[in-house]
Amino acid sequence: MSPAITAEHEELLAKALKGDKPSLVKLLEQLGPITRAKIEHKITAPWNAMLDADDVMQVTYMEVVTRLSTFRSGGAGGFLAWVTRMAENNLIDAVRALESTRRPGPSKRVTPISTEDSSDIFLQLIGITSATPSRDAAKDEAGRYLEAALRGLPPDYEKVVRLYDLEGKSIGEVAAALGRSEGATWMLRARAHDRLRAAMGGEDRFFSTPA
Repeated sequence: MSPAITAEHEELLAKALKGDKPSLVKLLEQLGPITRAKIEHKITAPWNAMLDADDVMQVTYMEVVTRLSTFRSGGAGGFLAWVTRMAENNLIDAVRALESTRRPGPSKRVTPISTEDSSDIFLQLIGITSATPSRDAAKDEAGRYLEAALRGLPPDYEKVVRLYDLEGKSIGEVAAALGRSEGATWMLRARAHDRLRAAMGGEDRFFSTPA
């Protein structure tokens, strides 16, 4: 057993996996600082002016709470490693997004023309496309599935996609609306895109079949 892991952690994890939220909160309070210490030194200039370890951990905790059912095995030590991987992935996504804002030229995003068009362009942006002849019907159908998938997201995930990707607001405006830093907002957007890809699945789930 790792020196960081105790029998109490194992007990808290067992209760958390059975749906006991106070046990999960207590487990994160005890193990979260270990993950935080591992990622804090990885936030270097110039990104440390726009992003800090607390931003990363806030988004990571949200992921843990909403994805706990996907954790399979490894005990409390495996749980700690799982949380740390999430935090590291969140940090990578945030840095990539911040780097992209410094590059010349417009970043890849939706320029809203209409609700239908912005939904269609957004689906292509996250890699959900169709080459079927029934493109117009498919676009309407996909838009309905996107709306349903958005309503199934955690509230902040839904909000960042609607404001930034579909309404075309700046990342600063979205961050202000969410009450978060820009770095945290980029992380939320990346996780929201992941959830939407998973929720919507392959294109054959919603694109119409040509006659």
